[in-house]
Amino acid sequence: MEKGAEIKKSGGIERTATAYFRQLTQLLGEIQVTERRGRTLTLDEGADRAIGDLLALKPELGKVMLVGNGGSAAIASHFQNDLSKAVGIRALVFHEVPLLTAYTNDHGYETAFEEPVIQWASPGDLLVAISSSGRSENILRAVHAAEKRECRILTFSGFRPDNPLRAMGDLNFYVPSEVYGYVESAHAALTHFLADCAMLRGSGSTEVTSK
Repeated sequence: MEKGAEIKKSGGIERTATAYFRQLTQLLGEIQVTERRGRTLTLDEGADRAIGDLLALKPELGKVMLVGNGGSAAIASHFQNDLSKAVGIRALVFHEVPLLTAYTNDHGYETAFEEPVIQWASPGDLLVAISSSGRSENILRAVHAAEKRECRILTFSGFRPDNPLRAMGDLNFYVPSEVYGYVESAHAALTHFLADCAMLRGSGSTEVTSK
């Protein structure tokens, strides 16, 4: 600790920049990865699998659908941008304001992502579901809809370790924190890593990625 710096917490949030980023760094190293059947993977194993799932879509012309609310929607949009532009994978989000308000006005917010997934999903596509709590009904319903259409599921969640989203994906990345800022920052860092490594691997780069 720097001389004279007092570390304080408020609801689990560190109040000095040094302590905050130290805690975030620690959480990044504690991200937990599981398969659908509950088998635990190392972070490197999980990331490697996720990158492979993303790149598998390129020759087959499959697509990635990304869903999230609030800050998670912003992460989904950024990930979509990187996958589309840098990696060359077809990717789309469903939270553009006109589309989102049309669906929610007619069917309710709980169906906001379920309805577009029903319309757009094809077997072999990938759904990326991002939710800090892992309990948002519209996210869970989108996952169920994607499963019925034989899509692979990649989830990012946090808060309680028994959140339902964490058990629904073929791969599940979980951040063990109940602080939004920490969970969202970890999700953002992880999606950046996946996109960067997919770009390198997809281009045939010999640089080390997640292995």
